Amino acid sequence: MIRRNKLSMPANIILLVCFAVVGIIFMLPLLWMLFSSLKTEAAIMGAPGVFFPDDYTLENFHILLTQIPFFRFLVNSFIFAGGVTLSSLLLDSLAGYAFAKLKFKGSSVCFLIVLISMMIPFQITMIPLYLFMNKMHVINTFAGLILPRLTNAFGIYFMRQSFLSVPNDLIDAGRIDGLSEFGIFFRIIIPVVVSSLSTLAVFHFMYNWNDFLWPMLMTSSQNMQTLPVGLALFQGEHTMQHGPMFAGAVLSILPILIIFLCAQKTFIKGIALSGIKG
Repeated sequence: MIRRNKLSMPANIILLVCFAVVGIIFMLPLLWMLFSSLKTEAAIMGAPGVFFPDDYTLENFHILLTQIPFFRFLVNSFIFAGGVTLSSLLLDSLAGYAFAKLKFKGSSVCFLIVLISMMIPFQITMIPLYLFMNKMHVINTFAGLILPRLTNAFGIYFMRQSFLSVPNDLIDAGRIDGLSEFGIFFRIIIPVVVSSLSTLAVFHFMYNWNDFLWPMLMTSSQNMQTLPVGLALFQGEHTMQHGPMFAGAVLSILPILIIFLCAQKTFIKGIALSGIKG
């Protein structure tokens, strides 16, 4: 039997204090953003280093909700990020299952191509991709925003690593019971990797919710712009309204925060199941 050494009480207290200090350091930028959203523009520009404002105001939130179609941007972001997340979960998991559990000719080469595509910066492909979308006449549409991101190389790799940890005996048992490959996938494999799917969903939603470059490239109408692009309206050529931008940033992180809090129980488990290390 392996005996684990327990830390003494002073060591536990020191470790807890260190974790608390690190947590506070990571929270400081978020807290500064929150308090800055409650400052006047003069206070932000006059004393940006002051953490707590002398006078609190909700004027920045009023400007945010009245000067731009904030709720329209919010809905667009939900449709874009949510649509990409749902489609990616389905297609990434199907491709990952095929690479992990199905033997077919050229699978190693195809997976190598997927890995190589992860190394290509988006800035290299965005102009050809935009021209292709323009020829398809899907500029300023949700189809134009979502179609190029129906699947993701990282998602395929992530799910493949998760499926590799699933015992082959489960698949063989499903085949003996007469299930098709889709039946095995949806009825046996998916319930086992729910934690990995939840983790991947958080990754996809967070990345696309915060994405600025692709929505800016694909949308020229305010009716189709997402929240990060819409908040850029407060930045002019020579001036910038910092307060409303801080207020918008505060409201924009709330959906991600809520999703992460709901999925935190399965988040770490999904990372462990995938076998991916930072």
